[in-house]
Amino acid sequence: MTPVGTGLPTVADLAGLAGLFEAERGDDLYVRWSRAPVADLTDGERAETSLDGLTGVALPGLSASPLRRESWWRDRSIRLWLARRLYDYEHLRDLRGPGVRPWVLRGREIARGPDNEPLVVDARPLAWVADDVLHEARRLVDEQGSREWGPMDRRAGP
Repeated sequence: MTPVGTGLPTVADLAGLAGLFEAERGDDLYVRWSRAPVADLTDGERAETSLDGLTGVALPGLSASPLRRESWWRDRSIRLWLARRLYDYEHLRDLRGPGVRPWVLRGREIARGPDNEPLVVDARPLAWVADDVLHEARRLVDEQGSREWGPMDRRAGP
């Protein structure tokens, strides 16, 4: 039996992520920032759970960021939408330590976590997200020129 999430393809650029989103009809796609799907999905009693960073309480699913395009976004750039979703949480890679990287999964939301993030079960890993995608996302977001918008990093000062 092949471990969960090994041999996953890697999305190399935002166009590739947009292609995956469109091919998979992205309504139930998420990005998870962790060391690997195999660690999140096959760790015995802790499989498909996350921990609340403040209290240590076990959450009933994997915390993840939704990629679903909201209806109000209309026909705007899917690349920009996905760039925002990656940019918002890129700080988790540093916060959670070495080896943490983003991966795309299909899953079923069963609850919301303490930060109102989706908690997902029945996760099926689809692809890793390459560092080049994160750099491209950051560039695209920066090109928007908004001084009122930034990542959702609690560590960031005013």
